[in-house]
Amino acid sequence: MEIKRDIYLNQIISYMWDGQIKVITGIRRCGKSYLLRILFRNYLLSEGTPEEHILSYELDLARDIRFRNPLELARAVREKVEGQASQYYLFVDEIQMSDEVPNPYNPSGRKITFYDALNDLKSLPNLDIYVTGSNSKMLSSDILTEFRGRSDEIRVHPLSFSEYYAAVGGDKSDAFDNYAFYGGMPLILSRPNETAKMNYLKSLFSEVYLKDIIERKKIKREDVLSATLDMLCSSIGSLTNPTNIAKSLNSRRQLSGESTVSENTVTSYIGHLSDAYLFEECHRYDVKGRNYFNYPNKYYCVDIGLRNARIGFRQQEMTHIMENIIYNELRIRGCEVDIGVVYSNEANSTGQPSKVAREIDFIATRGSRKTYIQSAYALETEEKIITENKPFGLTGDFFPKIIVRHDIRKRWYDEQGILNIGILDFLLDEQIV
Repeated sequence: MEIKRDIYLNQIISYMWDGQIKVITGIRRCGKSYLLRILFRNYLLSEGTPEEHILSYELDLARDIRFRNPLELARAVREKVEGQASQYYLFVDEIQMSDEVPNPYNPSGRKITFYDALNDLKSLPNLDIYVTGSNSKMLSSDILTEFRGRSDEIRVHPLSFSEYYAAVGGDKSDAFDNYAFYGGMPLILSRPNETAKMNYLKSLFSEVYLKDIIERKKIKREDVLSATLDMLCSSIGSLTNPTNIAKSLNSRRQLSGESTVSENTVTSYIGHLSDAYLFEECHRYDVKGRNYFNYPNKYYCVDIGLRNARIGFRQQEMTHIMENIIYNELRIRGCEVDIGVVYSNEANSTGQPSKVAREIDFIATRGSRKTYIQSAYALETEEKIITENKPFGLTGDFFPKIIVRHDIRKRWYDEQGILNIGILDFLLDEQIV
């Protein structure tokens, strides 16, 4: 089964031969390699590129293990490309597996890294370079410094619902129910039954993600990393922070006589989970004050199926699951996403005026366009409708406002110009937001 990933393929095609190193990032097993080595490779072949002009190295495989040495990689590529008149393409998969090696000309000096190898190869005028990686710190923040603005990043996510539905077809509601349970990791589509799907998702944590983090970051408190992960999975859509997580973990440990956990350790481990693209932190933003709050914030899992698997497919509360799916969809569409905070003056229990904070689930920003979005599983009463609409009226601006709902099918606008739209309609119409 071929899964179309046109949004990413078109990005790659638009960057061809622009003089930059193309860096394809995202969580492991989300389809980066498939995008590069199948979809983009097929595109190149269809355009007449000779197969032998596509050089491919997979650093997570034993057969290419020697190319984890950046000097070996640079040497092998130069031998094939340098001095040739034809154009070549270099694919390096899972570049974070590359090793740092001593400089043979200065063993006590700075070690040679994959940045050095790729910067060296970038000087070849007949070579276009593409790499994939699964660590955001290595491949986003550091790469901007090391490549000094000479790289393009293509961020790949697990399947969006529209990609998922294009592959499975059938009844849209049934497809959404399965998507909300198993998520959009591409290999889910090839698993033959429910048990196989569940086992696959569970194994990704134990055999891939946690092992990667533990080995690369030399984690000493594996139990704390695991417990922090469980807490984040249980609290999607809820405000939290490292302090609260540490307190919760310590309250349990005191009962069992285990050693306590520091807030700094939890903060560090959340950072590792974010670097591995498992979670994203969504910050709270004061709409009128135009400033961000430090804490608390929300954390969303990059794939709802992974989250569900981690907690044993319990806690199937659709309000939070739907909110996580909407957040991921906005990120796939290239939006920066914040949680909106607005204030109203309301009477307190004694009748005195009081400043009350109201929350807008998402502020989605792309370029100069901003959209306010509320996620509402169902609005059965007039009171709930008023509650969801109220924060929109406190923004003081006229940017589009949307309520995404599970309980309607046909979209409509209310008297305030707020769009009410069903979740399926929202996910399948990429022109919205």
